[in-house]
Amino acid sequence: MTATQTPSPPAKPEKNLAASLPADVRRGWLRDLLLIREFEVRCMQAYQNRRIGGFCHVYIGQEAVAVGCTAAVNPDDPIITAYRDHGHALARGMDPKHCMAEMFGRIGGCAKGKGGSM
Repeated sequence: MTATQTPSPPAKPEKNLAASLPADVRRGWLRDLLLIREFEVRCMQAYQNRRIGGFCHVYIGQEAVAVGCTAAVNPDDPIITAYRDHGHALARGMDPKHCMAEMFGRIGGCAKGKGGSM
């Protein structure tokens, strides 16, 4: 746009697409958001109490990223993460007990206790 051009009028806001989704889908997303937040809070508390060894990179404040990514892909599509990957695992349906067991380095964890927070 040059100095002599007038700006375009603001775009019309899109309709609320989330409101057009079935209530059970929206409730499922909310459930996943809350599950991830609670899981991460408990991980942080355990880490602060020195019950989780190594490093613990929590996902607090990023829950919607994992839930949104999971909603946007097919169940068999791969998702590649780096740190703070617990949220993605939980959003994809991993049993929180297996995920937490991994955090504590237990054999019942998703990587048999060898992966920890990573």
